[in-house]
Amino acid sequence: MLSSLLIVFASLSSFIVGTLVLFCVFFFYQQITSKHRITRHQQLRNRNLDLSSVTVDGIASFDPSLCFSMAELRSATKNFSNDLIVGDGTFGIVYKARLSSGDNVAIKKLNHDAFQGFREFRAEMETLGKLRHRNIVKILGYCVSGSDRLLIYEFLERGSLDYCLYETSTSAEADKDSDGYLTSTQPLPWETRLKIIRGVANGLSYLHGLSQPIIHRDIKAGNILLDSEYEAHIADFGLARMIDSSSSHVSTQFAGTWGYMPPEYRDGVTAATVKADVYSFGILMFEVAMGRRPNLPMVLEDREVGLIEWARILVAQNKHMEMVDASISKEDLEETNVKEYFRIACLCTSEKSKERPLMLNVVELLDQICVMKLHDNNEYQNKLDV
Repeated sequence: MLSSLLIVFASLSSFIVGTLVLFCVFFFYQQITSKHRITRHQQLRNRNLDLSSVTVDGIASFDPSLCFSMAELRSATKNFSNDLIVGDGTFGIVYKARLSSGDNVAIKKLNHDAFQGFREFRAEMETLGKLRHRNIVKILGYCVSGSDRLLIYEFLERGSLDYCLYETSTSAEADKDSDGYLTSTQPLPWETRLKIIRGVANGLSYLHGLSQPIIHRDIKAGNILLDSEYEAHIADFGLARMIDSSSSHVSTQFAGTWGYMPPEYRDGVTAATVKADVYSFGILMFEVAMGRRPNLPMVLEDREVGLIEWARILVAQNKHMEMVDASISKEDLEETNVKEYFRIACLCTSEKSKERPLMLNVVELLDQICVMKLHDNNEYQNKLDV
């Protein structure tokens, strides 16, 4: 009897000990594999996100006739000399350079945190490099060496719209300033401003109409470049996001520039949508017509208000002509056209995003202003002929 109990007890003890051993082995195996997975995930994450810790070299030219190297770009910018700086934006410093081929280009040396990693940078550059539209700045290529990332794009003779709106030459005739940009002795006339706005609208309509729409997210005067004929080219895609046509890009951060950002941002809605771009474009319309920066307060009845509030009040009071930049000659201004221009700007800056038109419709509305202008000119000429 005793021997039987001992046998049972020994068997039970062996079972318990064996179970504990198996449990310990399984536990430690889980810990090791879990740690391995975390380490592997972290390594992959670091590989994608941390460019500064990985030596990466890459050159791509999106123009078959243009070849360059990092050595040539350094030479063309005199090793990124301050004397050749023509712009200083959110995502890097822009230099004017003349390549050995004789081509004048703009070279943006991106901040190290402008893009998260080389793969993301290369993917976005190759996508943007394929864009071909008269109102989108042409990206010619990029060059990456270690942690240095350079973006090469066409040099546009008149610089930014911001520059052309608020800077005029003091010389007797149009010339080039110290940065190599063409300058003018006169403020931009109404017809030129309308041409610029139509160009921006066409460019945005193109971006939004792609099979995978591109949302710029930072439309402002400083990101619109002008060529010698005042044709507008949308630039600086540092905040741009590509979205599926059926959804919006969800972001946890605000994107854009104060004064141009849509009101839904106040409610914490930060999704990248085409309607956010439309709002910024509407603000740009007001700025271009009035010659006033949108991030500066306006005075109305002895109180300070924002530009958009000031504009809406004057539109409601039918004071459209008073809103136009005082430096613009009023001789060629048609009140009907000016009213329609500000009506479109008000539509684009509606408080509710769903009430804003698509950029395709905005282009059509702006084209109608030109049709109205042509009709008015024909009527005026007919009167002269009589």
